[in-house]
Amino acid sequence: MTKTAAIIGGGVIGGGWAARFLLNGWDVRVFDPDPEAERKIGDVLANARRSLPGLGNVALPPEGSLSYHETLAETVQGVDWVQESVPERLDLKQKVYAELEAHAPGGAVIGSSTSGYKPSQLQDGFTNAAQIVVAHPFNPVYLMPLVEVVTTDVNTPEMIAKAKAIITEIGMYPLHLKKEIDAHVADRFLEAVWREALWLVKDGIATTEEIDNAIRYGFGIRWAQMGLFETYRVAGGEAGMKHFMAQFGPALSWPWTKLMDVPEYNDALVDLIAGQSDAQSGQYSIRELERIRDDNLVGMMRALGANNWGAGALQNAHDAARLSEAGLARSMEDVADLSQPILTQSRVVPLDWTDYNGHMTESRYLDAFAQSTDRLMEIIGCDADYIASGGSYFTAETHIRHIDEVHAGHPVQVRTRVIMGAGKKMHLWHEMYEGDRLLATGEHMLLHVDLKTRRSAPPAAHIEANLVKLAEAHAALPAPEGLGRAIGAPR
Repeated sequence: MTKTAAIIGGGVIGGGWAARFLLNGWDVRVFDPDPEAERKIGDVLANARRSLPGLGNVALPPEGSLSYHETLAETVQGVDWVQESVPERLDLKQKVYAELEAHAPGGAVIGSSTSGYKPSQLQDGFTNAAQIVVAHPFNPVYLMPLVEVVTTDVNTPEMIAKAKAIITEIGMYPLHLKKEIDAHVADRFLEAVWREALWLVKDGIATTEEIDNAIRYGFGIRWAQMGLFETYRVAGGEAGMKHFMAQFGPALSWPWTKLMDVPEYNDALVDLIAGQSDAQSGQYSIRELERIRDDNLVGMMRALGANNWGAGALQNAHDAARLSEAGLARSMEDVADLSQPILTQSRVVPLDWTDYNGHMTESRYLDAFAQSTDRLMEIIGCDADYIASGGSYFTAETHIRHIDEVHAGHPVQVRTRVIMGAGKKMHLWHEMYEGDRLLATGEHMLLHVDLKTRRSAPPAAHIEANLVKLAEAHAALPAPEGLGRAIGAPR
């Protein structure tokens, strides 16, 4: 059953929320009196459609429907989630909440994107206060996973659990803050860094570009994968955090920062910052910068996913939760029809899988087919537990035929046949399609190996039985064109 989200305010953040919900299969209803709202959200959606589907390794569900409405009351009818993203003015937000009190469904979560206000300020005086939580995201909402969920004692455990479950369902991470504070947690860090950066520019210590380089070439990369405290724990060496604190603790009393002081905010400071910023990146349009940012974020998070770490681990968990919805089996019992090739991959081509010719690079076909082999191995029972017990399959030979090109963002599926599965050998045939268009085939011969001796050995009985069962079922299919073909030679 399709769920529905209402987006109140369609700016950069509201548009990002709309894209995150929409691309995860939710219907989205938008209310924003700005006559440019539909165009602005359309721009955000274009970027999201380009980048988000390629972040994971499992296809997203079909997009929900997007609609725009004339009144707030009409927008929130029958919705499961309301996300308020109007400008940071408490009087304006409270005006919105007064209408939501009258019209929002009683079971809907009402989340605020506020970066500064506490939930108690938003809840004050409203009979539906238990529904109202802070759900503060980060830009771009359709890629950045963090949502600060700030609640008060007024919120029921059921409403809090529902809010966290929905945020998780759309591939984000709910950081539940049980004690409220102005600006929550993450923005307080950002504000501290921002204040120090303003002083460094104002005092002529560094330019805006030099400060950005200090972050992106240095601690910013470390923070992206380990955060603050874990980074410093590692910096303490074998002695860990206590050693780090003992070594650098005295610096806390040194006048290194001006965190409790701010430069005078005047036209001169604005012109200085803006002028340096224009010189730094003014050659790019905002849309170009957004696409560069999105490409970098996807690449970094996919790299983290390879190590199952940080934001990459979160995406891997989201992929795993989507397997059945995408039609991918986890075991033999999940395979609907053993007589047909098994769907072992359903995804889009990620941004980083393309080459200088503008299409999917040849090495990524092998990557994709290897992932399909891993899926087939998991289905027959050669999963992580089995491999940990000492058995696995090693690839002995591979032959890939590149039949047609495919581009970034295009949906692809891989279907797999078992040609032979008796004894130590596993002979697989993969076919990659975009719709009905055959893109490539991969023929792979693997040998079962004892991981202790690193030599070929018979698989466990249940592994071989599952492979033989699939091979016998697939034997009734017509022989695939190209099976057993040598490179460049006819069948």
